[in-house]
Amino acid sequence: MDVLRALAAAIAADWTGVDTSGVTFWQRDTARLAAIAFAALAALLLALHAALPRRRGRGRIVLPALLQTMRPARTAWRRDVPSLLFAAGLPFALLALADPRAALVSSEVSYPGRRIALMIDASDSMRSDFAAPSLNAGTQQAFFTTVAAATRFVELRRQGRYRDLMALIEFGNRAYVITPFTNDYDNLLLSMALIGDPAEFSRFPDPGTVIGSAVEQSIAVFRAFDFLEASGNVMVIFTDGEDTNAMVNGRSLDDILAAATASRIPLYFVRTNYNKGFNEAVPDALWKDAVERAGGRFYIARDENSLLKALADIDRESVGTVQVRHYATQQPRFSSFALVAAALWACAASLRLGWPVSSTLP
Repeated sequence: MDVLRALAAAIAADWTGVDTSGVTFWQRDTARLAAIAFAALAALLLALHAALPRRRGRGRIVLPALLQTMRPARTAWRRDVPSLLFAAGLPFALLALADPRAALVSSEVSYPGRRIALMIDASDSMRSDFAAPSLNAGTQQAFFTTVAAATRFVELRRQGRYRDLMALIEFGNRAYVITPFTNDYDNLLLSMALIGDPAEFSRFPDPGTVIGSAVEQSIAVFRAFDFLEASGNVMVIFTDGEDTNAMVNGRSLDDILAAATASRIPLYFVRTNYNKGFNEAVPDALWKDAVERAGGRFYIARDENSLLKALADIDRESVGTVQVRHYATQQPRFSSFALVAAALWACAASLRLGWPVSSTLP
């Protein structure tokens, strides 16, 4: 019974998504030929049954004489139920064979995760030393360490079975979208490996540091994907914080972060500057106040240990769900029809084998 219940639930769930008005049959000729072949085979078997000679009395059952006044059993029709179920399943099997497909299907799917915009500072000041042996075994410079930290963060999210939508932005004087929002972690990690190549870093065209431009670009990406009004958005920036530009293109930091504040997008600011505490030759107070006013967090990553703690804290805080709308231009729907045919045939076989009435004479 549990198997039949599960099968019925699967059929009901699959049929709720079927819109018969938008279904096309890609293999209708195959189904038509199968129907013709089945009908021809049935007719041939009937003809053979009628034409073949049979010996008198052979294959017959001897019964005692029955009185004509006896009424036929009222339950005699039950022996034909398995045959009727089998015949009812044939049209659905033929429709499944015709390969039905939905013309346009959309569905909303919820995943554990967040929409995260990752920003990495690629300015010349990021060429300063930042030793992090367990994160970065190569060139011990701040830029390559932050790329390794961003990579570790993505790996943490993947290990936590999240399905985040992540975007990657590299910035200096200007910000560039390297990868728009995607849930393909491998694609994101490949992009990080490409920008983390020393030759590629040496060719980065904007050596200055304008953090506000990165935040502006991140908000623009959220807006472009129509995510500003959605919940579950996060911005994470890795930078040495050596930027005193309180105004960007005539806009203050508070003005730049206003859209993020209104849309409840927290900014996690990871200041990666080796062996420098809070406000030590770095304008930390400027950014800390702006970030916290926008509802975000400011992290002082002065060594590898504090950087790893910041990553763990951001990963722990970035818990939630995201909704994604999936579109399919030609989604197969044969399983809906095949399940109905299989269910009818399974019921017919069960009745024939397990219900004595269906195997006896009326």
